[in-house]
Amino acid sequence: MKEPTDHRTAPLVVHQPTPIIPTAAYAAPVVPVQPGHIPAVASVVLPDGRVVTGYAVAPAQPEPVAAKPAVSRTAVNLALGGVGFLAVCGGLLLLTSFIAALTAFIGQLIILAAVIFGGWITVQLFSASGHQGGTTVNIRKAVIKRNHFHG
Repeated sequence: MKEPTDHRTAPLVVHQPTPIIPTAAYAAPVVPVQPGHIPAVASVVLPDGRVVTGYAVAPAQPEPVAAKPAVSRTAVNLALGGVGFLAVCGGLLLLTSFIAALTAFIGQLIILAAVIFGGWITVQLFSASGHQGGTTVNIRKAVIKRNHFHG
């Protein structure tokens, strides 16, 4: 049988960072930032004597939020398109109504002309038998000699 072995481990050591408290008593010298694309290197002396060196980074400023319009542009475009479509449909409706009315008017004019002309022809036909005046020729008594008509 095996006997249990004693494995001892070293105690766990946790290192906590020392917080930096910004007060007037611990004010550290800061190298000013040089103009240009590369920021200057800054060194800060901590209260316990350690020196931290790094770039001085300005705090990130959030970008200003663009004010959104009360109504979206898509909704406005759809509404304007609908108004334009209704205007075109109204114009087309008026145009088709006008064409239909013009066609009916021309048809009525043709019918009226036919009635008037037909009436005139009818009057001419029925009044020819009772026509008074003019020259009357009696063809029965006429004599035709050598292709000459003598009445």
